Amino acid sequence: MSPPRPVRFAAIQMSSQEDLPANLRRAGELLAEAKTLGAEVALLPENFALMGNEDERLEIAEVLDGSGRVLSALAQAAKVHGLWVIAGGMPERSADPSRPFNSSVVVSPEGKVAAVYRKIHLFDVDLADGATYRESQATSAGDGPVCTPIAELSVGLSVCYDLRFPELYRGLSKMGADVLTVPAAFTLMTGKDHWHVLLRARAIEAQAYVVAAAQWGSHPKGRRTYGKSCIVDPWGDVIAQASEGEGVVVAAVDPERIASVRRNLPALRHRRL
Repeated sequence: MSPPRPVRFAAIQMSSQEDLPANLRRAGELLAEAKTLGAEVALLPENFALMGNEDERLEIAEVLDGSGRVLSALAQAAKVHGLWVIAGGMPERSADPSRPFNSSVVVSPEGKVAAVYRKIHLFDVDLADGATYRESQATSAGDGPVCTPIAELSVGLSVCYDLRFPELYRGLSKMGADVLTVPAAFTLMTGKDHWHVLLRARAIEAQAYVVAAAQWGSHPKGRRTYGKSCIVDPWGDVIAQASEGEGVVVAAVDPERIASVRRNLPALRHRRL
């Protein structure tokens, strides 16, 4: 049997606005760029389809049967480019018609939905800069972790604020995750102090790669996001990072690197609690 091969992942950085068709067009362009750069798996940021108000978000929420505008655009891009596409948080209809899920949806190169993770931890905070967020008022929470096979790797899914809850990633680690994905729209204030620290910590704890795709820049209602989309290796080193503006970063996820880190420092086998 041949050794497991490296798989090239892309983290896509966007500056999404209130214009759904324009955002989907831009996502398609950046997915094409990811393919040109050799990616086999591409991660879009949270709210890639829309960075608007809650009424607009509710309006575009869809059932994941392929009939909605967002998923159909992703499926088309996945098929055209032969890519696995992991959609950062997008609105998915729930049992509560006024509170859709914030879902990370995995689309196969055949354009089929392969897995869905519904964001568990909702961002209800009052920040020191005066910004207030109440995600739970307009979003239903998911109820469990999701780890799914992608390109011969086991990929654990999460969304943005989840990053602050290490127990979720410990659960994904126990499920066998080789890669952890973090699509996000981290605020400028929290991102500059916490984004890299938390991403590197999750990689070190799980001895897994972390692929993080972020929103960047200025958005409606005065919202500003931090960006710095990146890929972190199992030792906690940032091996690829986006600069300012929209763009794509690509790095190889190497199963041999994962095995080496876990062999040389077998912390996962030393767990007691």
